[in-house]
Amino acid sequence: MPFESLQRRFRSQRMALLARTVGLTRDTRVLDVGGTIDIWQLAPVMPRLVLLNRYEIGPGEAVVLGDGTSLPFADRSFDLVFSNSVIEHVGSRAQQARFATEIARVGKQYWVQTPNRYFPIEQHLWTPIVHWLPRRWQAAILKHSSVWQMVTNCSMVERDFYVNHYLESIRLLSASELRMLFPGATMVRERLLGWTKSLIAWSGLP
Repeated sequence: MPFESLQRRFRSQRMALLARTVGLTRDTRVLDVGGTIDIWQLAPVMPRLVLLNRYEIGPGEAVVLGDGTSLPFADRSFDLVFSNSVIEHVGSRAQQARFATEIARVGKQYWVQTPNRYFPIEQHLWTPIVHWLPRRWQAAILKHSSVWQMVTNCSMVERDFYVNHYLESIRLLSASELRMLFPGATMVRERLLGWTKSLIAWSGLP
């Protein structure tokens, strides 16, 4: 599918940029908060990886069960804490702040990516400008149709589950909001056709 192909290209480029920027090696101790092994298979090198998630994420994938807002690790216990398109899913602004604090506490470096709130296409449901509308308008539109629903040909049950998750839990961030959550971080911008598609907060080396 064109959308999935584009996503894969961006993720491959993102992982290559990550590897260059942080000096990723096979000996780098990495905590991935909320992710799976899939994105690391696009990286030029596989580090010493620990996956943390709230749920079991697939057969054969070792995962530490935990909550990104209360990480079960000591301060600075990983060379890098990585999070890809997760912070927008954790809930309220207060929960996002706790998530950011925990990531900064546990990692010597961090690399936190999130879709840009001001990109004209909502990147979870692939639907133009819907995320700029009032929430009740979003609900009225998305419960009937979205580009994601049309492209994936999902079932009604799958549509209702994902749309409800979007409406209840996803809180998109702007560059200024991400900067407030990660003060002092370097803001890296991924662009598409001149628009900032995604934002990355990178702490740099201490």
